[in-house]
Amino acid sequence: MTSPVWRKSTRSSQGTSGECVEVAEVSTGVGLRDSKDPDGARLVVSRRTFAAFLVAVKRR
Repeated sequence: MTSPVWRKSTRSSQGTSGECVEVAEVSTGVGLRDSKDPDGARLVVSRRTFAAFLVAVKRR
């Protein structure tokens, strides 16, 4: 099993102090973690749930 490749939005550094959520593709869906605490808790959601989340965010 390979380690996930975590990434964050290119907009995450604009107007923030580096605080953001990172995402990574994992075998069971999409992983999310706090960039300030990379060894802390992680949340995994299905790809379908993550896609619905992105659609909702883009509507705002």
